[in-house]
Amino acid sequence: MEVNGEVVNVPSYQLKPGDVITIKESSKGRTSITSVVRPKNPKFSWLDWNETELKGTFITYPERESVPENIKEQLIVELYSK
Repeated sequence: MEVNGEVVNVPSYQLKPGDVITIKESSKGRTSITSVVRPKNPKFSWLDWNETELKGTFITYPERESVPENIKEQLIVELYSK
C-alpha cells in the first residue's frame, strides 16, 4: 500500500484527512488483494474509494457508530490497565 505516494507497511499507520491511499502497482494484479478491495465491500462515509483505479482518499475520522466492526472497547481498556 502507498500513502501519498510513499510505501507504507506499518499496520498501525494513522491516516490524516486528505491522505491518498493507493495499491502498489506490483500488487494490483494479485487476487488476494483485489478480492478484498473490490465491490463486495460496503461504501464508507469517511473514505472516497475508486474501485477501478484502486485508489482512495481518506476524508475524515469515522464516528464510532459508523464503524461496522463489533469492538468492545471496555475489554481493551481492562486488558491494558492490568
